Amino acid sequence: MRLFLDTANVEHIKHGVRLGVVSGVTTNPSLVSQEGKVNYKKLVQKICSVVPGPVSTEVISQDVAGMVAEARQIAKWANNVVVKIPAGLEGVEATHILASEGIQVNFTLCFSVNQALLAALAGAAYVSPFVGRLDDIGEDGMTLVKDIVQVFRQYPEIKTEVIAASIRHPQHCLIAALAGSHIATIPYKVLLQMAKHPMTDAGNARFLEDWRKVMGDVKNI
Repeated sequence: MRLFLDTANVEHIKHGVRLGVVSGVTTNPSLVSQEGKVNYKKLVQKICSVVPGPVSTEVISQDVAGMVAEARQIAKWANNVVVKIPAGLEGVEATHILASEGIQVNFTLCFSVNQALLAALAGAAYVSPFVGRLDDIGEDGMTLVKDIVQVFRQYPEIKTEVIAASIRHPQHCLIAALAGSHIATIPYKVLLQMAKHPMTDAGNARFLEDWRKVMGDVKNI
């Protein structure tokens, strides 16, 4: 499973890339707005220059013509940009048009297997089931990821990749990996949490304590 960062913060993205574990980025209007009043195009282009893999950025339009026109412009911003199109009938139609033109689409705000299947049939490169938001309303978001992966696996002609999105904690990443999700897109804080464990911290503290008892300063190596 690959890891993307779900953010528009360039410094966080640079850190993830330096670690060698982040191969893509997903953004949305909410994440971009968290960076203040910025030039949307320039910010996305900066992110695309930092990240080796796909960078998903979302259209604002809600009608088919608007989505398509906006997506065509976004697709010109960088070679690795992917256009996020929201689920719905308008989104399916826009995805079909864009895919036929060779523009990669991330079909986002997906909350059902049926939506994911329509996205795949329309030619989406990625589909993003939103795990955390389903959990918020009392459903099991990871069950949706598992079901989409299972359906797609039954049909080799489907090339659409599954991005487990709206990830809230490291356990979501584990379950997504076990479910066979191609990608999990995670907040920066979850990336940091994935590297931490209290037993690791305790072990390091014990090693240093034992060294100092006998050898003194840790620089005495």
